[in-house]
Amino acid sequence: MENVDLIIKLSIISLVFLISLYFDLRYQRIPNLLCAVTLITGFTAQIYFSGWSGLLSAFIGAGLAFLILFPAFCFKFFGAGDVKLMVAIGSFLDVKLLLWSLIYSLVAGSITSICLALYKLGWQAVKEVLLHYFRCLYLRQFIRPDNQGFLEMKIPYAPAFAIGWVWACSQNVNVLWLISNLRYQLGV
Repeated sequence: MENVDLIIKLSIISLVFLISLYFDLRYQRIPNLLCAVTLITGFTAQIYFSGWSGLLSAFIGAGLAFLILFPAFCFKFFGAGDVKLMVAIGSFLDVKLLLWSLIYSLVAGSITSICLALYKLGWQAVKEVLLHYFRCLYLRQFIRPDNQGFLEMKIPYAPAFAIGWVWACSQNVNVLWLISNLRYQLGV
């Protein structure tokens, strides 16, 4: 089989996302050990399958994920575990797949955040917060809201990153080619 490296990388990333989903949804933290092992595995897999160019690819993927997500961490949009998770996952991905994964995760994160807010705070509180921010946009000035529950709510972002990655994979030519080959070989 010619795409063994892609199968192994996708399998490892899937496993890492499943583990991080469990920890992020249950404990609202992603273990440092998981991120460190994933990062080391990403670099090792890239070197094993692609040699020095794989090492460069792993550095670019991890570095780009860090450059994009660290400022968001500084503004408290993401937790440190979310950034470390995507840096580790980035070591497996090429630039295009990483960027699309992050873009799609922003869309998925918006939807999952609103759904979680609806679940935890209720429709009335979410409606008040949205109306408040629309007023701020209309007046072109920030007014601190009366209800701080929405602002203080911690949102697990590993689900959004996982959804964004799956979404990006569903649009990736290499992944689609791999799925097509596997379906052909299995006769499905």
